[in-house]
Amino acid sequence: MKRLISATIHSLRGLRHTIANETAVRQEMITLGVAILLGLFLASGPAWYVAMIGVLLVLLAVELLNTAIERLSDHVTPEHHAEIGIIKDAASAAVFCLLLLSLLVWVVAILVRFGLL
Repeated sequence: MKRLISATIHSLRGLRHTIANETAVRQEMITLGVAILLGLFLASGPAWYVAMIGVLLVLLAVELLNTAIERLSDHVTPEHHAEIGIIKDAASAAVFCLLLLSLLVWVVAILVRFGLL
């Protein structure tokens, strides 16, 4: 139990730090907060609600990993390095893919809710 409490404290510390210092994380947290409420009205059922919020939680997780990769890369070599640039771009592309998936899930959920699909 002690390890679980410790892991939770470290996770919340990391989340608090990234919210305070990373604009993208802050924007995604605000989006998640709004989506939690909005999803209650837009989801046509519990499964859709879980999908709509779940995809945003996965997006946040990938954004946090992208932030960690960028921070670690900058720490390892602060000067520009082409190979590290490719790594950072790939991590950013992962976030972009999740943004597209999030959009797709929300659009389809809304279309289903209003009987358009």
